[in-house]
Amino acid sequence: MPMFQPSKREGLAGYEDGQVLDLDTAVKDGVLGGLGSGGVPGGGVGEKLDLKKMIEELDLSEVPSVFICPISLEPMQDPVTLCTGQTYERSNILKWFSLGHLTCPTTMQELWDDSVTPNKTLYHLIHTWFSHKYLLMKKRSEDVQGRASELVETLKKVKGQARVQALKELRQVVASHATARKAVVDGGGVAVVSGLLGRFTSHAVGSEAIAILVNLSLDSESRTNLMQPAKISLVVDILNEGSMETKINCTRLIETLMEEKDFRSEIVSSHSLLVGLMRLVKDKRHSNGTLPGLRLLRTICLHKQVRSLFVSVGAVPQLVDLLPNLDSDCLELALFILETLSSLPEGQLALKDCRSTIPSMVRLLMRVSETCTQYALAILWAVCSLAPQECSSVAVDAGLAAKLLLVIQSGCDPVLKQRSSELLKLCSLNYSDTIFISKCKLTRTIQ
Repeated sequence: MPMFQPSKREGLAGYEDGQVLDLDTAVKDGVLGGLGSGGVPGGGVGEKLDLKKMIEELDLSEVPSVFICPISLEPMQDPVTLCTGQTYERSNILKWFSLGHLTCPTTMQELWDDSVTPNKTLYHLIHTWFSHKYLLMKKRSEDVQGRASELVETLKKVKGQARVQALKELRQVVASHATARKAVVDGGGVAVVSGLLGRFTSHAVGSEAIAILVNLSLDSESRTNLMQPAKISLVVDILNEGSMETKINCTRLIETLMEEKDFRSEIVSSHSLLVGLMRLVKDKRHSNGTLPGLRLLRTICLHKQVRSLFVSVGAVPQLVDLLPNLDSDCLELALFILETLSSLPEGQLALKDCRSTIPSMVRLLMRVSETCTQYALAILWAVCSLAPQECSSVAVDAGLAAKLLLVIQSGCDPVLKQRSSELLKLCSLNYSDTIFISKCKLTRTIQ
């Protein structure tokens, strides 16, 4: 439950007609009328809602200050008043007393009487206010479920612009209301929406349908249905040509499909898909696409059959050039992909041929995280072992030796220390001890 904030206006806001009530007005004007037994406005006679349940389900961040216990800063469920006139939640004030305090927590006055008196008026007012909010929430929830079901039925009948409008409204509804999402899934809406995706589907319809599907819980049958070639082809086309929001939705949908146990790697063995994802992660105007794009590229990279395609679309130099501008989360994803591709002969060669590879990897050692250091070391090893004389010289000039010594002397994983020692030895093979120390700018102490 969030920390509750007092309402900006004194009194009790939230009733119809914008009226603002204080305790005296609420009682005098009969807001509590007919609720002496804990009834609810609009409910049946004697019907009672549990206050604790209402508070938990509503989870409101802004509540009238008179309802808030000064000790816990949460709504009171059993308010009691002290002899000073201050009101607290019963359990909180009794705990205060049990700690040996004989003062009022708010005023710090010494208490001449430590008895507590139930504040029934305030309790009924709290109950009424939360009941009002709760019943409105329930009514809106029922209305939203009904509207979502209506829209699903509408989609079965309409075409053209009317279909696009129905999809737009359904997208907004399912994005905002969990009850609407459940109603769509339970009412067979997933099959209806996914059935709109196909070879001849317009991008206007496809974009809205994808935005709806990524907000729904897709079962195995639904995922399998969406893996049809015509549907995947449409998603890839929209990924390449849609808005940034649509592109991100496409990556989310493909990632969801890849969770299916029967997923086949040929589904993502697409030149167009990888090109689209690389464009997404490199878009400098919309950096919010970088993380979802890299996350999907990482998932695809786990499939060995697709790795050669990564290299053929030029992913290696593009990812290396992207490294300086990435945050730590994105950096780990990009380095994972590059390290995985370094296991391929063509990936190893592409890394060697990229002039930024070695300087970038050296900079990342011991700089971001141990995971990043692990990936960077693996990439440096792959490159330097491919062309020891050429690459070792570049690496030493970039300051690799000092970084490797730092790794060796640190408290990181022993495997990383061992790899650093091997890489240091590899880089020193082309030099005498004196020249190597000189080039590395190391002192005799380090020697």
